[in-house]
Amino acid sequence: MVSQIAVIGAGQMGAGIAQVFAMAGYQVQLIDISLNQLTKAQKFIVQSLERQVSKGALSLSAQEEALKHIRFFETLQNPETVDLALEAIVENFELKAQLLKKLDATLQGSAILATNTSSLSITQLGAATQRPDRVIGVHFMNPAPRMPLVEVVRGQETSEATYQIIDQLIGKLGKTPVLSQDFPGFIVNRILMPMINEAIYAVQEGVATPQDIDTAMKLGTNQPMGPLELADFIGLDTCLAIIQVLYEGFRDPHLHGDKYRPCPLLIKYVTSGWLGKKTGRGFYEYPR
Repeated sequence: MVSQIAVIGAGQMGAGIAQVFAMAGYQVQLIDISLNQLTKAQKFIVQSLERQVSKGALSLSAQEEALKHIRFFETLQNPETVDLALEAIVENFELKAQLLKKLDATLQGSAILATNTSSLSITQLGAATQRPDRVIGVHFMNPAPRMPLVEVVRGQETSEATYQIIDQLIGKLGKTPVLSQDFPGFIVNRILMPMINEAIYAVQEGVATPQDIDTAMKLGTNQPMGPLELADFIGLDTCLAIIQVLYEGFRDPHLHGDKYRPCPLLIKYVTSGWLGKKTGRGFYEYPR
């Protein structure tokens, strides 16, 4: 049974995930080594809940109750009581593996270690711990409070018991879980990122402007957001990291050829610090 949850990493994803758990009545620690980031996360969660209240989607008492269920710390508190630790740090294998290894050595033996990775191997991350049977991918979509989907990813050694606990937990959050096996990019990003990458190639080759590409995809395929606008929202650095994982993971000329190769224009933008909405500039400009 899961009741005490630790979310490690208080960026936009971590803050959103902590909010989702808290709204479902779970006791949550939101952990980040940066006090400044914790302050931003707390503000983000308060504003997110206030928006729901203003729209009539959440009562004031439910907002107050959710906030009571989240505590903010720079280090993990009472690790012996944590049933589930979910990491939501930067999409970097070495950093995630190092964190999971540390959590493995700290938490009670029955605790589940979950990762919000959007593309990295659950099997390899689980191998960094002494409990690979209790390591699982739990990939929330962004923004976590609004998006109904959660990808649940089983590694080679993830046990059926661990999977069943997480599958039921996602249902209790009011989300819809989908099961993916441990392949690069899982389901969503394996399909989404090549589309974004191809849209960037279309910009690079002068096929059309970013505005016209997005308009074409929105009106032509009934998508709520065009691929380039979505890339800016996700973060171009995050998109590049995922595409590079796909490229390395499927680098078989007989099966996939070069179709996952990152577009040079995407690399150029990331190198220039044009990361999308979070930096004020990507394929579009955003007021700061």
